[in-house]
Amino acid sequence: MLLDVPTLFTVSTGIVAFLGMFLFFAWIQDRSIRALAWWAAAYLVGGAGVALWMLDKSVSPPLPFGFGNALLFVACGMIWNGARLFHGGRVEPLVLCAGGVVYLIACQFPLFAQSGTHRVVLSSIMVSAYAFFTARELWFERRNRRHARWAALFVPLLHGLVFLPPIALALTQPDGFGVAPLPVGWKAIFILEALLYAVGTAFIVLMMTKERVEHIHKTAAATDTLTGLLNRRGFLERAQALIARHSSSDRQLTALMFDLDHFKSINDRFGHATGDEALRVFAKTIQNTMREGDILGRLGGEEFVAVLPATIADAERAAERVRAAFQIAGVEIGGHRMGATVSIGAACSSMAGCNIDQLLSRADAALYAAKEGGRNRVTCASDETTAPRLVAVPPSQHPTIETVSDLLRAA
Repeated sequence: MLLDVPTLFTVSTGIVAFLGMFLFFAWIQDRSIRALAWWAAAYLVGGAGVALWMLDKSVSPPLPFGFGNALLFVACGMIWNGARLFHGGRVEPLVLCAGGVVYLIACQFPLFAQSGTHRVVLSSIMVSAYAFFTARELWFERRNRRHARWAALFVPLLHGLVFLPPIALALTQPDGFGVAPLPVGWKAIFILEALLYAVGTAFIVLMMTKERVEHIHKTAAATDTLTGLLNRRGFLERAQALIARHSSSDRQLTALMFDLDHFKSINDRFGHATGDEALRVFAKTIQNTMREGDILGRLGGEEFVAVLPATIADAERAAERVRAAFQIAGVEIGGHRMGATVSIGAACSSMAGCNIDQLLSRADAALYAAKEGGRNRVTCASDETTAPRLVAVPPSQHPTIETVSDLLRAA
């Protein structure tokens, strides 16, 4: 079957422009994903580039020779920058435009402009480079483990590999003008591949955007808006998932329950705004003090919780670090001297057959013992049959406004 190359270019221009408008209207519906706007603009610029490339063959528009090709390379750079934005990177305008600028400069030299071989080789290098850059951005985005990531990685990688053979084909053919060195059949194949790449990439972009929006909404539903930690629902889901992954393991799981001491008094003395700031300071303290793999959440009010895949001894040390860090951070909050402290209860269980509700109930009982024992301390229940034991804090270490003031004056 013979494929008419001009017809393929015309069809490709229309399809790419349509996909660009489709992505643009998708972005209009949800403007939180800036990368979607970049991808839509890339398709529109690419469609314009193909149209101008076709005009170069019939008319002489008031544009530099090779301007259509340059727009195609800019579109490739915009797709790459869209991938960077999607995963939290920044736009690189110089690299984005580098391909088009280099091609335009090269076209000012007659030896290059009249050589089909040179133009095919440089064009293939540009397209492959931007495709590999896009694949690299997706590869190094390790946080995303969803299915669309692997499809998005494979498609640009394959596209970059497909555009490497034209380099060898052009170099083995007698040189001539235009793109004559490549046989017509090969040109049709590459046009079809580029068209399939454009269509496939558009659908993958929409899939990635849909997954990102769903992830944002799911994260928002599981996040406490005041502190940024997991809320009760999100915490329980994460804890249950952790237990399920290690249901047949003998690894230890420890729950820590935190309660800010005399929090009602803080609200009464300094106001609820300062009380909220105290909660945020504590949330930041446990985030900075505990390990990345620990599951942290706010159950409500001044009660916080953490689950650690660790023994009771390791969790006790972690809890003591949190207590000591917040004792320092709580000296002054929101411009008020308050000497805020926290009491902590801990309970441990094996992950095999662990019941998260029972584990939290035991940790809560240990927390109650810490409150009864004088506050600002860690209370550990080492197993289900052992009564809570106190890790007492000497009275000399209990911060008060007077002692803190003396220390500040001495400093």
